Amino acid sequence: MAGTVYMLASQKNGTLYVGVTSDLAPRMFEHKNHIVSGFTSKYGVHRLVWSEEYFDIGGAIACEKEIKK
Repeated sequence: MAGTVYMLASQKNGTLYVGVTSDLAPRMFEHKNHIVSGFTSKYGVHRLVWSEEYFDIGGAIACEKEIKK
């Protein structure tokens, strides 16, 4: 797979985050362990609630942008 769009939540009915990555497992590790400071570490958003894989990173980015509209 070339890209994955994913959605994280802080808790049920909580804050959402949508992102794109080329490798979901290490990216989830970064979110869960607050390795990179930013929105997800600030608001405790680290529960994976949805993901979709794409063969083309461009398709994944287009999907992310559509969700964020």
